[in-house]
Amino acid sequence: MHASRKLWTWLAVICVLSFAVLGWVGTEIYLSAPPIPQQVTSRQGEVVFSEGEVQRGQQAWLSAGGQQLGSVWGHGSYLAPDWSADWLHREALALREIYASKQFGKPFVQLDFEQQAALSERLKREMRANTWDARTGIILLSPERAQAVREVAAHYSALFGADPKLDALREQYAMSAGSLSTPEDLRALPAFIFWSSWSAATDRPGETAISYTSNWPHEPLVGNGPTAGAGIWSIASVILMIAAIAAMIFYHGRAGEGDDPVPPKADPLFDMKPTASMRATRKYFYVVIALILTQVGMGIITAHYAVEGQSFFGFPLGQILPFVVSRTIHTQFAVLWIATAWLATGLYIAPAISGHEPKYQALGVNVLFYALLFIVAGSTISGWLGTLQHLGNDFSFWIGNQGLEFTSMGRVWQILLFVGLLFWVLLLGRGLLPALRKPSESRGLIAMVFLAALCIGGFYATSLTWGPRTHYAMVEYWRWWLVHLWVEGFFEVFATAVIALLFTRLGLIAASTANSAIILETIVFLFGGILGTLHHLYFTGTPTFVIAIGAMFSALEVVPLAMIGVEAWRNYQRSKAAPWVQAYKWPILCFISVGFWNVVGAGLLGFAINTPIALYYMQGMNMTAAHGHAALFGVYGMLGIGLMLFCLLGLTERAAWSDKLLAPMFWCLNIGLAMMVFISLVPAGIYQAWASVTQGTWYARSPEVVHSPLMETLVWLRVPGDVVFSVGCAFLALFAFKLATGARGSNYVVGSVVPNKR
Repeated sequence: MHASRKLWTWLAVICVLSFAVLGWVGTEIYLSAPPIPQQVTSRQGEVVFSEGEVQRGQQAWLSAGGQQLGSVWGHGSYLAPDWSADWLHREALALREIYASKQFGKPFVQLDFEQQAALSERLKREMRANTWDARTGIILLSPERAQAVREVAAHYSALFGADPKLDALREQYAMSAGSLSTPEDLRALPAFIFWSSWSAATDRPGETAISYTSNWPHEPLVGNGPTAGAGIWSIASVILMIAAIAAMIFYHGRAGEGDDPVPPKADPLFDMKPTASMRATRKYFYVVIALILTQVGMGIITAHYAVEGQSFFGFPLGQILPFVVSRTIHTQFAVLWIATAWLATGLYIAPAISGHEPKYQALGVNVLFYALLFIVAGSTISGWLGTLQHLGNDFSFWIGNQGLEFTSMGRVWQILLFVGLLFWVLLLGRGLLPALRKPSESRGLIAMVFLAALCIGGFYATSLTWGPRTHYAMVEYWRWWLVHLWVEGFFEVFATAVIALLFTRLGLIAASTANSAIILETIVFLFGGILGTLHHLYFTGTPTFVIAIGAMFSALEVVPLAMIGVEAWRNYQRSKAAPWVQAYKWPILCFISVGFWNVVGAGLLGFAINTPIALYYMQGMNMTAAHGHAALFGVYGMLGIGLMLFCLLGLTERAAWSDKLLAPMFWCLNIGLAMMVFISLVPAGIYQAWASVTQGTWYARSPEVVHSPLMETLVWLRVPGDVVFSVGCAFLALFAFKLATGARGSNYVVGSVVPNKR
């Protein structure tokens, strides 16, 4: 107990210090973010962009699809360009041609070497010069640059409008004509994209050759290349990671692991009869499977749009289900079904652990279910209609699609979801309270489950921190608090503690050992994970020290993953500890596959892109998608499915349970995911990385690369993996259908967990 108290103290200290640093970084981002101009004018006094147009342009871009339609500063989807990189390249080419025409009366390509070199150097000097005047709030442009900006702005207004001359380009970008419908938005959008590219090329005040985005994107025309800090801190992070892994292996080898206890002769949970609230969670899991099927279907459609931008095998599907909508549902449902599985697991295990069900608990579980169903359906339908009908910026932010990846639902729905999560914490706390009050060996584990749940509910409040006109750098800062800390942080702690609790209830792990192990694992994970959030923010208008902190602590995130294989092997051994454990074979195998994908998806593919120098060239490319698919489904998805199977097993008469469909489900999901990642996404990401290194970010995301024969072939090579994966989903759905229509027990006692007389 004394050792556990020391570990709890260390955990509290690490969390307080880490969040203090993360909060301080946020204040520094706010103070040093790229300035938003009151006006952009030429030296002749001509207004290029007026006051408020940058902020309105940001709103217009987000309402048109935002991060579901291309990206800005590398965050978003991969089919349309990164607009900041695209604008920067287009403006540089336009300005160079204007120079050549005015000075030599010829196109740039017809000039000799000395003339080209002189104009190229002049271009770099002008694009990197910081002409922001803090006193007046004006960015001042030369007449030539103002002309170039107007030319690129006209292209963007036509592209996001309905100019038929750009229909072919929209097809390549999977854009719908008339993405923006009002003249005011079409004038303002270029202001925001210009500002994002201006921030990417203009030197910071008092700095030389370092832009507000630390020289991202790679653009040789304006002298944008990786900074010295990106290279140095990448090397330092690799050294730290190797040293930390060696230290963990040394500690693990020296301390060793206690032997697992001798398992009981019979399943301790065999005679447990679920209470009313536990049985009420059954419908959650069927909704989880429905969300999985919808998400996979939308993923297939979204991937196909990479070949036919607005059609599905010739059918003009984009008219009713445009790419923006299909990708929004695909990414949003991925988080929602995983979260739903974990929330339902918490509600299921609370009375099972405490042995008591509070009054009206079942009513609360049912109310929460229908509230969550209303939020999921309402946010999806309103976002879809808002996109199709172009209902404007205010509708998009408050009710429709905010245009932010993984946090796309409108603010009203976010508020309702936040209230729902707090209600879930209340229900979970009521169920766990008797067990928390009663001294026991597993009380530490139960406390960890509740604290993680409290953080899951409380930290969703970060989705409410930005407004319609919040600086884009601060939107990204708070968005990653939610996506990284909420999804990749506290949900992982919650799930790990739940699994440990389940194994202790089965008698496969000693509760005293699990207590200390879970606290220590949480310490190691959060020590790197909290400040590791900053690796998402290297190039989003943040101070340069963010690269140093993010690189070092994101390297530490990999350290606990190095030992995941050991834990997976121990779980495999536990699955053979006694004949009755075979009843839990497939939930345990799901937990083992989580270990595999933690090492491969989160560890190998994650660290492949997380060092600053790697991410500089690969941010916004398909290597990020490879990491995202392998980690999100392989780790969190398989974990959710494993927990779901465990709960369904407890909710089903053993005579009605059959494993026949679970074997093909398990292997098809894992093999299909591996095929999808390593046959298609990883090769596509490597090809794009080569294009980014050799010619620039703009080129890696251009139609020349994205729609090249090689890239389109790699898209088609996703089909075998997608088919195998979809077959796995079909087996899961068939299993659930048979379970729902099969024989079930009907006797249960409300308010207590009692033996099931069989």
